[in-house]
Amino acid sequence: MAFHLAPSDSIELVQYIAPTPIPEPYWVGFSESVARLLEIPCQDGLPLNPEYLQLLAGNQTQLVTEGKTFAPFATAYSGHQFGVWAGRLGDGRAIYLGDIQGQEVQLKGAGQTAYSRMGDGRAVLRSSIREFLCSEAMHALGVPTSRALAVVGSDMAVARETLETAAVCTRVAPSFLRIGHIEHYGQNQMHDALRLTLDHLIEHHYPECANESTPYLKLLEQIAVRTARMVAQWQSLGFCHGVLNTDNTSLLGLTLDYGPFGFLDNFQIDHICNHSDQGGRYAYHRQPEILHWNLYCLASAMLLPLQEELQRVHGCSEEASIEMIKSTLDQFNREYALHWQSLFRRKLGLKTALAEDLPLLEQLMQALHQHQIDYTLFFRNLSEGLGVPHALETWYERYAQRLEIETESQDQRLEQMCHVNPKYILRNHLAQRAIERAQKKDFSEVQKLLKILESPFATQAVSEEYTQGPPPELAHLPISCSS
Repeated sequence: MAFHLAPSDSIELVQYIAPTPIPEPYWVGFSESVARLLEIPCQDGLPLNPEYLQLLAGNQTQLVTEGKTFAPFATAYSGHQFGVWAGRLGDGRAIYLGDIQGQEVQLKGAGQTAYSRMGDGRAVLRSSIREFLCSEAMHALGVPTSRALAVVGSDMAVARETLETAAVCTRVAPSFLRIGHIEHYGQNQMHDALRLTLDHLIEHHYPECANESTPYLKLLEQIAVRTARMVAQWQSLGFCHGVLNTDNTSLLGLTLDYGPFGFLDNFQIDHICNHSDQGGRYAYHRQPEILHWNLYCLASAMLLPLQEELQRVHGCSEEASIEMIKSTLDQFNREYALHWQSLFRRKLGLKTALAEDLPLLEQLMQALHQHQIDYTLFFRNLSEGLGVPHALETWYERYAQRLEIETESQDQRLEQMCHVNPKYILRNHLAQRAIERAQKKDFSEVQKLLKILESPFATQAVSEEYTQGPPPELAHLPISCSS
């Protein structure tokens, strides 16, 4: 159910605007999995209807042969960027195409909007391929995420650090609403828009909150729970988002806005994947803390309707209502701790939960960090019964003793571990290779990598190089916000 923020075209909330066309578009990548979600018929890996190329390039807003016409728009939001209030932001280069089969469809890189500020409204081929591949990789890994239907390229020049070529990435999600939307309405005293948005979230995405005596407080709690579970999954997979501003934080607990992301190769607890993040605010180990902080920003923006609700139902004073809100946000920490431990027990094949498991996990993380062990390979090798590096033998002896308590056979345990420890992830050097070939008009590696990443847990008949860490010369690829 697409969410239209206002019945008018008030620039404060929404701008109805057509995408800006790109010249001579061509297919770069296409996901048949997302096409099935949207019920788009395909043939030979592409839409059966050739009009989709022009539609997803932003060159037309209708499918003439299907009798469909879209009314594209962009939305305003605000937010905290790197911990500092940035004021009004908004969809500066993403334009909502509309609703298809209950999913919101966005064209990222479709041209300038009223919220572009000094930007050109474009995306480049490099960043579009990265978002396309990672969106689908995360989905296959079981992480809540926006999806990506396609990347359409053009030879039109776009200036970044160097001259690059333009691309449009088609993003798909049940909703792209983010904390920044709520902050925009709260900061600007747009009380009607704020309540409309909260009510929309409850009706369409959190129906379990509707019959609560304090539905807004319950909504805040459920957003916190979903966010906690999502970031616990990130940590278990060694995924770094890179730029966790409030305007990049989903209200549905989805992974949004793939920019300077990265999966860990050699494990480093304080790894910074964003070259622009010089202070390390969004380092791997700080992601749970930052998302908790973002939720406090959400609660602050929701404060008026929350306080009115708590005063009406419980007779709370302002001070008492704030304490209830803080207590609700504490659910994030509880949920994160429980889910993190559960995920890592599964990664180690531990079915029972014992108090000694946490020190065992902590010892492992310290050893992985100290010896810079490849994170994904370590857990996958453990799942395939291949043992551990010499540096981890002391930990392994303790782990083997812990396994004696389990009742399952070794074969059963290893099989289950292989279902949660991926063999294939989107390593930066693999994405870079696909990008470099695409820049030469060879898109075969984009589609090959997509196919591999769609089955991350199964051993595939592909080269072992897709499971390995980067060669030394590609071990430290700089990834910045422009990525």
